[in-house]
Amino acid sequence: MSSPFATILMDMGFPKEKVEQALNVTGNQGVEPAMEWLLAHGDSLEGGNIGQSLGQKLDEEGTPAPSTSNLTEEDAAGTSGLNDEDAKSIKCEDCNKLFRTQLEVEYHAAKTGHANFSQSTEEKKPLTEEEKKAQLQLLEEKIKQKKIEKEALEKAEELEREKNRIKSGKEIVAIRKKFQEEEFKKAIEERKREKEEDRLARQKIKEQIEADKLARKVKAGGVIAETITTPPPTVVKPPPPKEYNEARLQIRLTNGTTLTQSFGAKEQLSAVRLYIEMNRTDDNGPFTLMTSFPRKIFSDEDYEKPLEVLGLVPSAVIIVSRALN
Repeated sequence: MSSPFATILMDMGFPKEKVEQALNVTGNQGVEPAMEWLLAHGDSLEGGNIGQSLGQKLDEEGTPAPSTSNLTEEDAAGTSGLNDEDAKSIKCEDCNKLFRTQLEVEYHAAKTGHANFSQSTEEKKPLTEEEKKAQLQLLEEKIKQKKIEKEALEKAEELEREKNRIKSGKEIVAIRKKFQEEEFKKAIEERKREKEEDRLARQKIKEQIEADKLARKVKAGGVIAETITTPPPTVVKPPPPKEYNEARLQIRLTNGTTLTQSFGAKEQLSAVRLYIEMNRTDDNGPFTLMTSFPRKIFSDEDYEKPLEVLGLVPSAVIIVSRALN
């Protein structure tokens, strides 16, 4: 059985299905909240133009139905509220407006806050055609205003999403630039180290040549080797044990392609994961990292550990695999 709220809204020209939906959405709290929802969602109402439906109701009855948010069961049932046979209307002493039924009085009181009413022998005249058109125009303007407000809200939300997208893009560019700068510094350091190793190797070869020359002179002159004072050989200290400051990683993606990148030995595994996210050419789904030999699947705790602790220095192969749901 339909509630009094639903009956009033349907009498105003709203479709039954949308009336029931509006009452459910607003918690069946009354005609006012339901009508506000219907006006805000006027574009989706069946039957096209809501103003046309309301206009037909205005032509039939001459005035829109009132709210019954605070009515008693007797009022909601449609009683007139006029007990005196001579009384033809109810008059608002605050603004001198006339009303036919108690429902209209309740609606007016809720909208204006007026509280002084009395029975009147004056008969409320039906709305003229001009008044009907004015009522209809007012409702249509309210619908348009609701639509404009909705479009403005959607535009503001879209603008905010665009700002967030631009901000995220700038952050990614900054991270990528930082990676490139660090890679450039690593290349310079590697070049310096290689030059120093070449210099030491050339010096050792030169000293060995000088020693060979001296030995040949001694043999050619017949001089006893014991009588020749030769300078003590230059002791070339072996280079210190090589310390690896970086890890050269070969990263195999899920589509078979490979990325090669150098990282600092003390950088965390999370930096490798971020590099993969920024440069991968396969799908963009979630993934995990692992090594093939010895086989190891890195856990969430491993991403906070340095590469040297994880055994990925000086070089290693990282395999990207799709994460299991």
